[in-house]
Amino acid sequence: MSRNECTLPGTAPGIKLDPPQGKVLLHACCAPCSSAILEAMILNGIRPLVFFSNSNIVPREEYELRKEELILYCDRLGLDYVDDEYNHGQWLAEVALGREDAPERGVRCQECFRFRLQRAADYAAAHGCQVLTTTLASSRWKVLEQVDAAGQQACERSGITWWSMNWRKGGLQPRRNELIKELGFYNQTFCGCEFSKPKI
Repeated sequence: MSRNECTLPGTAPGIKLDPPQGKVLLHACCAPCSSAILEAMILNGIRPLVFFSNSNIVPREEYELRKEELILYCDRLGLDYVDDEYNHGQWLAEVALGREDAPERGVRCQECFRFRLQRAADYAAAHGCQVLTTTLASSRWKVLEQVDAAGQQACERSGITWWSMNWRKGGLQPRRNELIKELGFYNQTFCGCEFSKPKI
């Protein structure tokens, strides 16, 4: 498929998006969280560069599964994507060290958002994107205020604009659930890191 072609799987909610001016880089954590967001962006004439930067995810097989599923979806939509370097060791050192026992939605998660969104903001600034947003703001398991604070901080440091969006609203949450079923996306059972995996 040509990168200029786009195949939308169905009918999305008529959400009206009003992003800041400039080329958008979308930090994406996985295909399920990206699904309705990318669909809505395209229907609003926005063609973001999709940035997969998720060194938190283990094991490596899980990381590759989520990445490949997102790449296939981007290909379907005719969108360009970037696969950031995977470095779980650096993530452990900068994010998890000393915070291993922190609860979910706590300080470790906040630092994880900071780590990933700073990489995304730095890439955006170096490659002609003026605006950053993230699919992390679509999950009901995430604290929206933590994601927003991390994004604002990253963009201030990198000199680009943070597009603060609650991607759960405007019908996007139910549309996300529809797309997961329609497209047969892998149904993830944990956030990605070893500290978020349910204890058996």
